[in-house]
Amino acid sequence: MLNIALDGPAGAGKSTVAKALSAKLNVLYLDTGAMYRACALYAQKMGVAVKDEPAVTELLKTLPLSVRYENGKQVTLLGEEDVSEAIRRPEISMMASDISALVPVRQKLVEMQREIAQSMDCVLDGREIGTFVLPNCKNKFFITAAAEERAKRRYEELIARGYEADYNAVLSEIKQRDENDKNRTFAPLRQAEDAIVVDTTSLTIEQVIDTVISLIQK
Repeated sequence: MLNIALDGPAGAGKSTVAKALSAKLNVLYLDTGAMYRACALYAQKMGVAVKDEPAVTELLKTLPLSVRYENGKQVTLLGEEDVSEAIRRPEISMMASDISALVPVRQKLVEMQREIAQSMDCVLDGREIGTFVLPNCKNKFFITAAAEERAKRRYEELIARGYEADYNAVLSEIKQRDENDKNRTFAPLRQAEDAIVVDTTSLTIEQVIDTVISLIQK
């Protein structure tokens, strides 16, 4: 089974790289971040505060989350509703960071992610794929970039999607997410000891993809 684990901070380009690897290597892309975003969106829909662990734990019992693949792309569902676009809203990004810090949430979604990875060749990206979700994965990469560059990319992405955005606010959010992800007590963001670091700050996406593919083939 070919599994590729991509970890790193928010906005480093993990998802873009993962999607490109998926297409080039003809393996499925499991967007783990979308799963946490969908969980946050569900909490919002149900009126549950994402930092309220007892309430969120109860909410998980009815979480209707599933993923399916259409034309090689992941579709994220809550029940029968396709929420693939709704989970990309800026406010859901911060809510996802908060809800993903809760141990019951991570335990439930990690279990789902492991089951998928065991059943098919796939690329996974997230914060702790190589350290916690798939610790025995042979192809581990830590994708990173300077916070300012990550904020610039995120700002441009939001503008392209039609959202109002302020660069300084996005940079502040990026730094806050880094702190949240690094300092949570359960499965924090960190580089696996056997992961290869790829700094994308001054690289084009094509250069990053070529680098990762050449390392996998070695």
